[in-house]
Amino acid sequence: MELPTPQDLRERRTSLGLTQSELADAAGVSQPLIARIEGGDVDPRLSTLRRIVNALEEAEGEVVRARDLMHEDVISVAPDDAARDAVELMEREAYSQLPVLQSGIPVGSISQSDIVHAGEDVSELPVSEVMSESFPTVAPDATVDELRNLLDHYKAVMVTDGGETVGIITEADIAAHLS
Repeated sequence: MELPTPQDLRERRTSLGLTQSELADAAGVSQPLIARIEGGDVDPRLSTLRRIVNALEEAEGEVVRARDLMHEDVISVAPDDAARDAVELMEREAYSQLPVLQSGIPVGSISQSDIVHAGEDVSELPVSEVMSESFPTVAPDATVDELRNLLDHYKAVMVTDGGETVGIITEADIAAHLS
């Protein structure tokens, strides 16, 4: 992820016709802080920079959020399910991996690769003994840039609201949106 420079922020703000005060209000920060950031006098915290960039994106009207891209119908398995059932579900749905959810909360993931690398007959084992780490989670208002960064390292991203899974996003979802 490439972070914008103070010059980038100033140019973007002025191209949108926003004053420092308007940007500050939209980002929930003070106008003097915007002035100091644009002047290069202050290095903002990442969370502050994210709020400023999000406010600029909102002003551009181009913001695509996780809620716009996610599949609400999440095909998953539970940790207690048999690994055999996970394999059958992956084959039936033509997926190479599935999230593992327990009471709607992501607790892991299982993939064809996990099954192959187990090196033994795992059909009777529970998913919990074969699964890998959970896919990362984001809030429904996460931006497409945040999603792209995560999908550079993971096969899927879970969308959660209050800890509960509400959707899933893969690279194919972002590609479909861009085409």
